[in-house]
Amino acid sequence: MTEPTTERLVIRMRRPLTDPAPEPAWPAGIRLISFDPDRHAQTVHALLVQAYSRGGGYVEPFAVWWPSLRDDADYDPALVFLAADQHDEIAGVAQCWTSGFVKDLAVAPVMRRQGLGSALLHQVLHAFRQRGAAFIDLKVHSDNPSGALRLYRSHGFEEVESYKLA
Repeated sequence: MTEPTTERLVIRMRRPLTDPAPEPAWPAGIRLISFDPDRHAQTVHALLVQAYSRGGGYVEPFAVWWPSLRDDADYDPALVFLAADQHDEIAGVAQCWTSGFVKDLAVAPVMRRQGLGSALLHQVLHAFRQRGAAFIDLKVHSDNPSGALRLYRSHGFEEVESYKLA
């Protein structure tokens, strides 16, 4: 499977961490759980594949994605924030790099528009503020069909650069 070759605009966004973020407000029945790579890596990958299936991002096959993530110097399993339901099914994930970058934020389609993306973002903002980061960055495709651009802007992220991805 190869990444689609259509030209898209990628927007890099930044939010300063000078002002505190609200506490995460988890949707009913959803809670934050610790990431256990042996238990959750394949489920997180499947969620990313599902979330990006209609556009807005791309994830390599698991055999490429997991070693690439796990072996990256910027990877820390403590910066994989998982939201799960009462049956421990993963409803959302925010995967961040130690450099203060949100690599992926994905919410299961059935959980969208219930505040889960906001809760995950608030969790990320708190974690990096506690780590002493001055700001947090992320990238989003301008044509992301899930409303991610609107979500990020509503949480104080502003565009710092954009470029075309061929």
